[in-house]
Amino acid sequence: MAEVRFTPPFQRRFKALSKRYRKIQEDIRPIIETLEAGEIIGRQIAGTDFTLFKVRAKNSDIPTGKSGGYRLIYQLSSPECIWLLLIYAKSEQEDVTIAEIEDAILNA
Repeated sequence: MAEVRFTPPFQRRFKALSKRYRKIQEDIRPIIETLEAGEIIGRQIAGTDFTLFKVRAKNSDIPTGKSGGYRLIYQLSSPECIWLLLIYAKSEQEDVTIAEIEDAILNA
């Protein structure tokens, strides 16, 4: 079983998104539970020295499926510890840069 931790950048973005999307907590809960169970989900992000993954989550407030939903970036720092680095709504932000991800890692 892995411990899922949240970085300050993740918490700030989550708080901002939760003001616009009331069901965000329900939408990302299954992902957090899956990570806590020790399963690695999503696609690995190349181009960094860290073990990073990006996973898609549906946005129940916008009925467009996962493609228009949320993106969660997480770091597998050890088999027992996973850091949720960033979250963003695909409808509001196309992608995040490696620099933004590395900044979130430094703030963990």
